[in-house]
Amino acid sequence: MKKILSLKNVEKYYGNKGNITKAVDNISFDVEKCEFISIMGASGSGKTTLLNCISTIDKVTSGHIFINDKDITQIRGNALNKFRREELGFIFQDFNLLDTLTGYENIALALTINKIGHKEIETRVNEVAKELDIIDVLNKYPYEMSGGQKQRVASARAIITKPSLVLADEPTGSLDSKSARVLLEKFDNLNEELKATIIMVTHDAFTASYADRVIFIKDGKIFNEIKKGKLSRKEFFNNIIDVITLLGGDLNDVN
Repeated sequence: MKKILSLKNVEKYYGNKGNITKAVDNISFDVEKCEFISIMGASGSGKTTLLNCISTIDKVTSGHIFINDKDITQIRGNALNKFRREELGFIFQDFNLLDTLTGYENIALALTINKIGHKEIETRVNEVAKELDIIDVLNKYPYEMSGGQKQRVASARAIITKPSLVLADEPTGSLDSKSARVLLEKFDNLNEELKATIIMVTHDAFTASYADRVIFIKDGKIFNEIKKGKLSRKEFFNNIIDVITLLGGDLNDVN
């Protein structure tokens, strides 16, 4: 299987000489095409900083990050903006939809910026909207949607450009349990049916149990890693809880 992402000895420091914080401490791992990875850790563990480095929102202090064999730590300026636009899809906890645009327009915006033809935009938006069960909200504005619908529109926007990586930061954090379950089932569909490669940061064991593999971060380092394999999601959830217990049980476990 092709490697989509490869981290090599990544470190990230914050602060100055008198007060330096090592947020990410010599982390290395690979992600293959079509994998669904969850990164877990307590608040302050470095998991969001790590995601920000992968997403090019933040820069590494040392080490290298390769996406499709391109070292993104060496890309700058307009080339980085182009890479981010074409290769990465983002899903945020607070949706980040544009209030003045309909669901359809929010999803289509990236394709419009990339000067994709109107007919192809319509076809692709309708395909992804059907997959995420949001056809009925395409003509609605964000204020007319539920939290779950907003997050599914945001998910559609993230994958509409067919990015190499979809990066999700606490995607269920603003959702009730029913909406969270629906969204995670849709993530499963995106991964299985549309072959999306997903990296999801979460502190929630239930959310993480939908992934194929969970990487646990503690004090900026990889603490442990477990794979679902042929386990049921419930069995995998229990394994996640076991690791959280070893971590100190300081994550917010929701079941």
